[in-house]
Amino acid sequence: MIVRSAVRRSAYYDSVTLMQAQQALRSLPGIVEAGVVMGTPANLELLREAGLDVGSASASANDLVVAVSGDTAEHVEAALSSLDALLRARPATDPVDQNYRPRTIATAARLLPGANLALISIPGRFAAGAAREAAAAGLHAMVFSDNVALEDEIRLKQTSRSRGLLCMGPDCGTAFIGGIGLGFANRVRRGPIGLVGAAGTGLQEVMSTIHRLGGGVSHALGAGGRDSSEAVGGTSMLDGLTLLGRDPSTTVVVLVSKPPDPGVARRLLAHAAGVGKPVVVAFVGSVPDNEMPDPLTSVSTLEEAGILAVRLAGGAPRDLDGEGNRWVQAAKERAAVARSRLGASQRYLRGLFCGGTLCAETVWLLESALRPLYTNVQIGKARPLTSPGRSHAHSVLDLGADEFTVGRLHPMLDMTLRVGRIAQEAADPEVAVLLLDIVLGEGVHPDPAGALTPAISAACTAARAGGRELAVVASVCGTDADPQNRLRQVERLEGAGVLVEDTNARAAALAGAVVAAGMEGEGIWTRVAHRVPRAKPEAPWGPPPEGTTGGDAPALLAGSPRVVNVGLARFAESLRAQAAAVIDVDWRPPAEGDRAMLELLDKLE
Repeated sequence: MIVRSAVRRSAYYDSVTLMQAQQALRSLPGIVEAGVVMGTPANLELLREAGLDVGSASASANDLVVAVSGDTAEHVEAALSSLDALLRARPATDPVDQNYRPRTIATAARLLPGANLALISIPGRFAAGAAREAAAAGLHAMVFSDNVALEDEIRLKQTSRSRGLLCMGPDCGTAFIGGIGLGFANRVRRGPIGLVGAAGTGLQEVMSTIHRLGGGVSHALGAGGRDSSEAVGGTSMLDGLTLLGRDPSTTVVVLVSKPPDPGVARRLLAHAAGVGKPVVVAFVGSVPDNEMPDPLTSVSTLEEAGILAVRLAGGAPRDLDGEGNRWVQAAKERAAVARSRLGASQRYLRGLFCGGTLCAETVWLLESALRPLYTNVQIGKARPLTSPGRSHAHSVLDLGADEFTVGRLHPMLDMTLRVGRIAQEAADPEVAVLLLDIVLGEGVHPDPAGALTPAISAACTAARAGGRELAVVASVCGTDADPQNRLRQVERLEGAGVLVEDTNARAAALAGAVVAAGMEGEGIWTRVAHRVPRAKPEAPWGPPPEGTTGGDAPALLAGSPRVVNVGLARFAESLRAQAAAVIDVDWRPPAEGDRAMLELLDKLE
């Protein structure tokens, strides 16, 4: 096997272009594997894991690295020589050439009457500048981009608040405003339940649960994963609570986050108690606080948050406790059958997630029963993985974390990373269970189950050839109204032998029970089957809390957003499919992405 690589210094290309170039290289004659990534340490390690070691070549996060393996030197060199042409090729998802796309956010805002929101999904090192431009143009912002400097996030949110604007993100994956899903969002019916959260897939899981129980959502406002940290102070979540408190279409509020900083948690809860509406608090990875004052109610899992929200809104008259007990009994039986098929060496669980909050919820549910448990998310007592490229013992991994997404598409969009990792984990003779989340909705992969099931089937076949049986457990976050259709996704997974559960919490419990023996596994069921608290009485309506965003921010929730899209074309396509008003910016990096020139420009500002 011949392996060659090349490094392009300070070369900018968007992640869709990189993905398409990588796929094109793999299809060339004689090419076995190819990688086209930005030169972060995590990406270089992933190349090595794929047999594409770049050797002594040095690269930074601002450099483009291409590595190719093939059967002959001629085929490999031909592939490398074709890279420039592939990178220049126009992405298939781009609008047709004759559609005029303005070069600046300010121009786009002028061209789209009533524009009120910028959706930003460009590389993190440029996202703060784009968000500042959006604020200067009077636009609220949803910053999908991650890998944005913490100090930039703090300044962005302070500036936006001072101008009466809402800044969702950076690293805000999901929002739902006026019936329109932005970024990664599910298609759900409208209703009286509003959500705010520093947890993208957490919002999606709760929204989807609400929809499947017959409830409806007014709005869901994202905040970004770092919003609940001490440094950021919960700025966007506080502003979102204020907006939902003022919104007449919202009667119940759900607050979702990974465990906030203690001081931020106190601030959020005090603020939530003043919005004048019942609030369901889902701090994923925290023990529920039964002493919360009215009108706040704390829950254990995202599933419970959705159930309680629907109950508070006047729906879901079901025997939830009895149903939970029946499910536990059935799940124990399924786990016992799967456990009976394992070989003597098989004892570990490996979780491969694209949703960070779903990953965090899983770690919290399993940490007391599966020891040692390793992860790359900071939650509970689980141990940190020293290298995300290699699992150890029981491991639950968030493949959408920053270390995996610099210069490459999020795993909800591109399944390449997870497909490779499924094969890697299944080849370990000590692995008993693979645990996956399948996330549907706007902007994500058009058929995630279809992309993953061949890899799942191949992994199970390889395990059987080695005298082992591999259990694969998954949950599907989404609705039948989503473009991918949840029912069809479930059928495809079950056709490949996957054990599919209704929610992430239930999938985690089932998978954990397969490898947790005896009484150690009982803690899993206790956490998942936690009784849904009785709804507290509705609090009297009061004025919204002081000190949060004002100005024209409430107008954002008065109708469908009118969006200036800066970045991924598929987000604009998703908005058009929902009949939302949107205009694309023909965005290019300042100074063509040259790092030295960018640093000089920053100093001049």
